[in-house]
Amino acid sequence: MKHFAVVQHSYSEFLGVIESQLEKRDIGFSYFRVFLTQDLPSSALTFDALFLLGGPMSPLETEKYPWLEQELHTIAAFRKAGRPVVGFGLGALLIAQQVGAELSLEPYHNAYFTTAHATETGRDDPLAQAVDGRQVMVWSPGTAKLPDSVTPLLVDDDGNWIAFRPEDGSAMALLFRPEMKPGLIEDILMEEDRETPDNIGELLAQARELWPEMQKTTDQVLVALVRELSLMSERRKPRVFALNVAPGNPQ
Repeated sequence: MKHFAVVQHSYSEFLGVIESQLEKRDIGFSYFRVFLTQDLPSSALTFDALFLLGGPMSPLETEKYPWLEQELHTIAAFRKAGRPVVGFGLGALLIAQQVGAELSLEPYHNAYFTTAHATETGRDDPLAQAVDGRQVMVWSPGTAKLPDSVTPLLVDDDGNWIAFRPEDGSAMALLFRPEMKPGLIEDILMEEDRETPDNIGELLAQARELWPEMQKTTDQVLVALVRELSLMSERRKPRVFALNVAPGNPQ
């Protein structure tokens, strides 16, 4: 059975509407709630892919959240092992940092709705074409300037990148949030000691209004990710050996 590792950075931000899509495709997933336990997948070889979810902290805040540095090593390990890596929001910034992007804390609450525009690089990319011209919600803690070697697949109305794929094709970084739904935003609002964007009320109202179209966008994004990253292909995993103890021998 295909099995994904999912790194969760806050109580409220999880796979959301993507959970049911994975279950329909007979894909299992395990959450690693790094903000509680600091635990990350110990081996890339035991999973078929890695998903990095959104979160309220910047990748630059390593003194407050020391596990962020280890998460970069986890991304590198999965890419080296040939396991696809997908990042949303904070997860996208971590992938950007891992490929050499220059990160900034400003704006710390980088959250807004925009129209997605496919670039020349995204002209033949299924993900870019699936989202081109559609309204998407960008939400990330800060921004990143991509290195010259990386060109975006999608940009927003102002020409800022909102999706890219490293040259080796091993990962997909999305600053927009296909897993987001109005109920998830409401949960974020209720999360204790959680800083939120000043415009979160507007975001919630827009999400409610656009919800039918957002669901269609999520469906198309997942289909494109499955195709481009071969998420339906089960990777070879290490065998699990059972120790057979002979009768009468001490265990």
